[in-house]
Amino acid sequence: MFTVASLWIPFTIIAALGQVARNAMQRSLTKPLGTWGATNIRFLFGFPFSLLFLGLVLLATGDHLSAPPAVFWPWLLLGALSQIVATGLMLLAMNDRSFVVTTAYLKTEAIQTAIFGFVFLGDHLTWLKVLAIMIATIGVVITALRPGGDKSFAELKPTITGLVAAAAFALSAVGFRGAIINVPDVSFVTAASITLVLGLFVQTLILTIYLLWRTPDVLRGILRLWRPSMLAGFIGAFASQFWFLAFALTAAANVRTLALIEVLFAQAVAYYSFKQPIAPRELAGIALIVVGVAVLVGA
Repeated sequence: MFTVASLWIPFTIIAALGQVARNAMQRSLTKPLGTWGATNIRFLFGFPFSLLFLGLVLLATGDHLSAPPAVFWPWLLLGALSQIVATGLMLLAMNDRSFVVTTAYLKTEAIQTAIFGFVFLGDHLTWLKVLAIMIATIGVVITALRPGGDKSFAELKPTITGLVAAAAFALSAVGFRGAIINVPDVSFVTAASITLVLGLFVQTLILTIYLLWRTPDVLRGILRLWRPSMLAGFIGAFASQFWFLAFALTAAANVRTLALIEVLFAQAVAYYSFKQPIAPRELAGIALIVVGVAVLVGA
């Protein structure tokens, strides 16, 4: 039976499912809108939904909002700015590589999150949890490492792009967790929700100003594609809401390690939707991911 403290597990699973769907939608919009136009969709169209989520949370909890303390804002800016950079780099990597392989590069984020979480937040991880992170990450690498062809790890540029994107996502996770845990006198649900609203506001403001300055045609293109953009924004805000709820309850490294199951979801989509067979090497990698996640959850 779940306790409140263990709710981060279902929250993370729901968020990972939503993220797979959102990434696929954003990828399809990269060609007509460009990298930063597609990146802005998750923020611009996600922001109104985050306000809706916050309103529902306040009605349910009865919490009252007050201005966050000064210590909240540096963490929020770290999370928001790192996520902008990470999302743009992710879409660039997806242009060069397959969806599943890019997802695998990004999941090296788990190890980097553990390091950044320890350095910046003092998040404590037992040796068993560190071992779980290592096992699951190795499983991701094995799943993605395809000998020969254009999907190998031999190409340096997409590899570096993916790894730097993972580092930026790791800093983003640590920044947002730092912001959430510094919201005082409200429930963890409200703390997560207000952090999401303010984070999306900052991200929307920065990217919209940038696009107005550099490529105003892209903003007009975003408005023309409002229907798919609205859906991608909703899915993005929905996934982010559950990521933030999970960050409110446990170390960011725990959340991002369990999120490695996203690779399993991507493999399932490839197998059932596109009838792509799963190689024995991929099965071995999947087994390691499952073992690593099981050890983490059971630790």
